[in-house]
Amino acid sequence: MKNEGKKGEIHSVNGEQYRTEVLRTYVQSDDPKEKLTLAALGLTGESGEVADHVKKALFQGHEIDPDHIAKELGDILWYIALACDAVGYSLDEVMQLNVEKLRKRYPNGFDVERSIHRAQYE
Repeated sequence: MKNEGKKGEIHSVNGEQYRTEVLRTYVQSDDPKEKLTLAALGLTGESGEVADHVKKALFQGHEIDPDHIAKELGDILWYIALACDAVGYSLDEVMQLNVEKLRKRYPNGFDVERSIHRAQYE
């Protein structure tokens, strides 16, 4: 499901715009250690909510609710953006670093052999 406004228009947000929104709704301290601590704890809690939803679907007969998962992923993203800001990186920079790491680790796409013996390929 795409993000649609009141009149059905689709909105797009880049990493910097998102960071601005996160910081607008973050009303704690400017101390990077406090930001990072909140982000780390928040990531754990929100990731647990996604895991709990999946657990209930797998083992308790619940249905996966994509809208619920998307909202929880948004909460996770909020904490990721806060963590990025706390350590002085933008979301875009972190995404680029991850792409570079994955391309180095798996230059031709995922490979079981490279995954199992990752140390010898890095």
